[in-house]
Amino acid sequence: MALASPVASVIVFVVSLLIGAVGIYAGARVIVGRADYDHAIVTALIGAIVWAIVGFVVGWIPLVGPLLALIAYVAVINWRYPGDWTAAAMIGLVAWITVLIVLYALAALGVTGFDAVGVPGL
Repeated sequence: MALASPVASVIVFVVSLLIGAVGIYAGARVIVGRADYDHAIVTALIGAIVWAIVGFVVGWIPLVGPLLALIAYVAVINWRYPGDWTAAAMIGLVAWITVLIVLYALAALGVTGFDAVGVPGL
């Protein structure tokens, strides 16, 4: 029996959010020594919402729109974790790399597509 479309969408969103949170968790643990997965989930959710809003408002502007969305995403990490803007950017970079690796492995196994909520560009 196939899942109804809204139910399937919610499941995909939740799984993608959890994968995105794994990346933020890994980044925060490596860069600032903060190992709290619940905190990473909330950060991924807030980051995804802020990214979507900024992307909707200014994302259509070539180069500037995506750059502002990325800065807003890093600002969320900076707000949620200790450290400065450099630490926040490094957490975001480690998150992106971690999620890229996880998604590649899952896609290679045929488990999921190549996208995640809470980490931009994936």
